[in-house]
Amino acid sequence: MKHSLLYFPFLLCALAACHEAFTPSETRDELPVLFPDYAGVTIPANIAPLNFRVEAAYTKIDALIEGSRSGRIQVQHSRVAAIPPGKWSELLAANAGGELRVRVSLKQAGKWIQYKAFSIHISTSPVDYGLVYRLIPPGYEVYGKMGIYQRRLSDFTQTALIENTLMPGNCMNCHSFCAGNPEQMNLHIRGTHGATVVMSDGRTELYNTKTGQTIANCVYPYWHPSGAYLAYSVNETRQVFHEQKGKRVEVVDVRSDVVVYNLQTNELLSCPLLRSENAFETFPAFSPDGRRLYFCSAQARSIPNEYDQVRYELCSIAFDPESGTFGQEVDTLVSAAGRGKSVSFPRPSYDGKYLMYVLSDYGNFSIWHKEADLWLLDLRTNEARELSEVNSGDVESYHSWSSNSRWFVFSSRRMDGLYTHPYLASVDEAGTIGKPFLLPQKDPAYYESSLYSFNIPEFVKGKVRLNAREVQRKALSGRRIQMEYKAMPLP
Repeated sequence: MKHSLLYFPFLLCALAACHEAFTPSETRDELPVLFPDYAGVTIPANIAPLNFRVEAAYTKIDALIEGSRSGRIQVQHSRVAAIPPGKWSELLAANAGGELRVRVSLKQAGKWIQYKAFSIHISTSPVDYGLVYRLIPPGYEVYGKMGIYQRRLSDFTQTALIENTLMPGNCMNCHSFCAGNPEQMNLHIRGTHGATVVMSDGRTELYNTKTGQTIANCVYPYWHPSGAYLAYSVNETRQVFHEQKGKRVEVVDVRSDVVVYNLQTNELLSCPLLRSENAFETFPAFSPDGRRLYFCSAQARSIPNEYDQVRYELCSIAFDPESGTFGQEVDTLVSAAGRGKSVSFPRPSYDGKYLMYVLSDYGNFSIWHKEADLWLLDLRTNEARELSEVNSGDVESYHSWSSNSRWFVFSSRRMDGLYTHPYLASVDEAGTIGKPFLLPQKDPAYYESSLYSFNIPEFVKGKVRLNAREVQRKALSGRRIQMEYKAMPLP
């Protein structure tokens, strides 16, 4: 009985997550230095807990989180402010449209130091179900373990969609979804068992995309909003390495064109304006109404001698989804070459208001260009501006929009200059951009211990149910559906 009396209070204390009561010995009029930096960010009400630590020496951290309308959470830990998921979800739901006030105190040398409180704003616009990204270790020639993974944004659940351990020695890249639809997916497998995987209408098929009339396999994909077409670039690519310090690798196109695949007829469509011998065309993206095709185009140069003279403009051409035909002229939306700059990765918002792109000094492989920044083109006014709200002193590269166009995710090397990590940012009705925040992890130390880069983060509206074993079986069988090419003259 004595043992029960001693154990019972201890059990209650453990279950109740007892907190050490304290009165601050010192109050500082400064914000704590957080990792990740969540001070002043705008978040959706369906995001995982923003667990963080403080960049200082301490034996215990205390975080008091209070809603502007109701509710509060207090957590204490020896290392990380780990927020209970259930209470966090309730607090966000109760304060959507309002804010949280967070006050951090640290126990140092037996005394508690209290810091200035900071706010976290809660948007009424939800973010999509999750993100899909590739996790890949650094390297350029040998494929290590890599895979395509999905992460549920409301918690910390990450699951593998497909890993190259199913087909050793192969690379998996360029996954894409039709406006975030988890049932319509494109994925390339490169290597011995190479194929393009298309999941649509409840079927998963493997294709051979190289034809006798195209220069290479299909590469960068983008879905038509109807799901009836897939735009691709076809690129003859070379990889070269720098000798000077601070630069590592360049990926350059010797030739490139743009094609559109008709899923119903199994035909690749193009036209002379998208297949010029005097230009490199790449990075296609359909407008939200499906009636324009955006792409990047550069004057053809001698490669590799003039690799740093290749500069892409942002262009568009009309597209008729009923007939599968293209317009008679190309419009230039952003003329960057005259300013010594180059455009890559055009991505229109699904509400039709904006188009986001990357601007770098040259070329299109901007993920290794420290000067690469995100820019935003207002499609209503044709005015472009740098996204200074989210850019850093290092690489900002691949980005995608949420289905409601109120959030975007992008890749950045700002943390260490080596690994790309995903950051999310809000966009309100007036176009105001919120401070970006790092994708939350259960333990923030994940980003310092992981040896993988996050590559091509894409929003999805639901759980992706790709049958990896079916893909493996079909890939190893060698059977492919051969895409056909249909010549499309100018109208």
